Amino acid sequence: MSAVSTPSGPRVPAPEGPARRDAEATKAVILKAARYLLARHAHADITLKAVAERAGVSAPLILKYFGNKDALFARVMSFDTDADDLLDAPLADLGRHMVRHVLASQRERGTDPLLRIAFAPLHGDHGEILRANFRAQVTERLAARLPGPDAGLRAELAVAGLLGLGVMYGVARGPHLRETDLDVIADRYGPVVQAQLTPGT
Repeated sequence: MSAVSTPSGPRVPAPEGPARRDAEATKAVILKAARYLLARHAHADITLKAVAERAGVSAPLILKYFGNKDALFARVMSFDTDADDLLDAPLADLGRHMVRHVLASQRERGTDPLLRIAFAPLHGDHGEILRANFRAQVTERLAARLPGPDAGLRAELAVAGLLGLGVMYGVARGPHLRETDLDVIADRYGPVVQAQLTPGT
């Protein structure tokens, strides 16, 4: 927060104005648009113009806020914030929570916290960055929470189940899946994921 001088001399903090809030909101819209496109297209096929059209802003505005396409997608390729939300539940309830979160993200916001990894290019720096981030920020972070043997394998199997669910919902657009209540799906599919997180319980 900046400070301003008053007529009497002392400097007092200036409140955040509408311009500051609008800038942050615009950045969030741009990032959401870029995530949406990256979940459906290869990075090399996405243009700033496409991101701008999806976000309802101009391409020069994206350059103003992020500098260039690479800087924008460096932000997009991080899974940290997504993982915070995805893993935000006690271990005993985590499978159901993750299933519901993946579907709710698709249904309510048109994005998937995991699915963009499926579109990582097989070759090149961007694909390697995306895969490395995904492993460190999602599967390895999940594995660190799991007791018992083979935590890394179980974490990857659990996440694989979520990715398959995301593909069926968001890419294949399974009509029965899309028409069913989220809690019904979470109740039925959550135990499939939970079996990897807490086997034998």
